[in-house]
Amino acid sequence: MGTKRKNSFLTDAPSTVLAVLCLIGATLVLFGLGEGVGNILNINKDIAGAIPYVIFDLLIAGCCFFIVKINPKSIWYVPLICNALGIIAAFAEPSFWKTSLWMLICGGWVLSLIASLLAARTGRKTGANNPGAAG
Repeated sequence: MGTKRKNSFLTDAPSTVLAVLCLIGATLVLFGLGEGVGNILNINKDIAGAIPYVIFDLLIAGCCFFIVKINPKSIWYVPLICNALGIIAAFAEPSFWKTSLWMLICGGWVLSLIASLLAARTGRKTGANNPGAAG
């Protein structure tokens, strides 16, 4: 007899739903920190403006890692969905490439791609041992 274990709705959710939740959550964190960091910390304005983007990038990369690790086939679209805010900003914002903002956002893209590639390799290794885990 096995014990009945109730899984979280996040373990059964498709990768696209998890990626959209990651995008929404990370965006809320970005804007929340963007408004609060400069007021709370008495540091240089440029550094206070960069901290939320660094945290945003790390949060997106972590989410990409865990989502792609669960479903390695989602490596093709999870980084795109999670980074949709930065991708839209790159094309819609006229001053995006003229400021130093592009370095932070594009650095986050690279970080999330690296995290996704590592997760896909790790997910394939664990998926071979447990075929039901990659579903």
